[in-house]
Amino acid sequence: QVQLVESGGGLVQAGGSLRLSCAASARTFSNYAMGWFRQAPGKEREFVAAISRSDGSTYYTDSVKGRFTISRDNAKNTVYLQMSSLKPEDTAAYYCATKFTSSQATGDSPRWYDYWGRGTQVTVSS
Repeated sequence: QVQLVESGGGLVQAGGSLRLSCAASARTFSNYAMGWFRQAPGKEREFVAAISRSDGSTYYTDSVKGRFTISRDNAKNTVYLQMSSLKPEDTAAYYCATKFTSSQATGDSPRWYDYWGRGTQVTVSS
């Protein structure tokens, strides 16, 4: 069982920045792929970004490329999502997710991941 706790959400004006953090309880964090998803009211949960377990490969949905950066610190069991140039359409609850994997694979579907945090709210005002 892996527990994930997100933090760093809040209210920000359009064009501003936030950094989300997700702390994991996994004993061997470097064996887990990590992903960030978001869900706005009335919409399905959507993929935002993912990072492989140890070689640092990253993937982004098109709408955040060039604005968001996912990173991880395996020594701190933490994954980050640096968000810049925020837009009102980025408003959502943001969730981190993880899956144990023996490869450098990542997923962009919620069904690929095994464990989820409870989310942190990001609100971008216009």
